[in-house]
Amino acid sequence: EGPRGKNEGGCARFHLLRRDGERAEKKRKEGAKESGKERRATMSAKYDRAITVFSPDGHLFQVEYAMEAVKRGTTAVGVRGKDSVVVAVERKATAKLQDAKTVRKLVQIDDHTCLVFSGLLADARTLIDRARVEAQSYRLTMDEPASVEHIARYIANIQQKYTQSGGVRPFGVSTFVLGFDGENPRLFQTDPSGTFSEWKANAVGRNSKTIREYLEKNFEDTEGRATPILALKALTEMVEPSSKMIDVAVLTKGSPTTYLSNEEIDAMLKEIEEEKASKLSRQAIST
Repeated sequence: EGPRGKNEGGCARFHLLRRDGERAEKKRKEGAKESGKERRATMSAKYDRAITVFSPDGHLFQVEYAMEAVKRGTTAVGVRGKDSVVVAVERKATAKLQDAKTVRKLVQIDDHTCLVFSGLLADARTLIDRARVEAQSYRLTMDEPASVEHIARYIANIQQKYTQSGGVRPFGVSTFVLGFDGENPRLFQTDPSGTFSEWKANAVGRNSKTIREYLEKNFEDTEGRATPILALKALTEMVEPSSKMIDVAVLTKGSPTTYLSNEEIDAMLKEIEEEKASKLSRQAIST
């Protein structure tokens, strides 16, 4: 019994020591995790003050913050059809006595080119003015209108310059540049990092991810009235379906930009609601 008791006592001490060791190791890991979080927070605070300095993990924090500013802006949806390009924009809430036309997100760049933006209004105004000057300068120099791609690249180049220069900050704006190059409808997007790309359909601004997912599931080549209806279907996934909250612009070949009236938007929204109701009733019957 004596040796057996000694063995049992030794086993108990062994288990206690192992348990204490496991606890110490757990505390060490938790401490390392917390210190890692602190290091990342310190790193962010250290590297997000200068636009021209990369963080060790390859981030330009000020550019990322500018993209966050875009995500907080009003929502815009662009859809390219066979014969037109359409943008539907959430209308920004204005003060009761303010003229809503002074804060419109849809602007004309040239006869055949239009721009819509999401983000900071003042930043967008600067880009719009410079894009308009470039469009007229190109027309005077080349004796032909600037292509939609040229205007999109010009805006993206300006945005990119403001990501690598000292004493400035990035533009807190993402834009859709749309129009026609010859017979072809074009839809380009630019973002604060200075990249630009062409899209069949896309969304920017608040809740843009949800709307983009809807477009990925439901996009098809449309023409005529079906194109603005698709844009409205996507936008009203996250925006109140009312003409008081939505602006729609349609560009067609050889015609000036058409801004749909409240009556036309309400008629399309009513058609969308009826289609949804009909689909729900069919599903209920089938079940």
